[in-house]
Amino acid sequence: MISPATYNATVPCGSSWDRTFTWTIDSTAINWTNYTARLQVKEHLNSTAVLTLTNGSGITLGGAAGTIAVAITAAQSGAITPGTYLYDLEVTTGSTIYRVLQGKLSLTGQVTV
Repeated sequence: MISPATYNATVPCGSSWDRTFTWTIDSTAINWTNYTARLQVKEHLNSTAVLTLTNGSGITLGGAAGTIAVAITAAQSGAITPGTYLYDLEVTTGSTIYRVLQGKLSLTGQVTV
């Protein structure tokens, strides 16, 4: 069973941002081969997503290495109103869904445009 980790991040609006996370169980990397992933950023739990990332579109699964790379482009962060949002990252295989990461995403205002 995979329990979600909590990671809070700050992203400057109008800037690129990326992080790579590694998942292990008992020091063995989880093999993400044959999984898909999705991440949504929302103001509140039931609000419309202000950002959605998926495999090949902001998320890269590292297969047997156990890594998940998340990347937000400068255009994507620049299109979001500064503030604090909620997000979670889910991986799916078949009909099984695991939430692996969750937290708050704070977007800071951009002075230079």
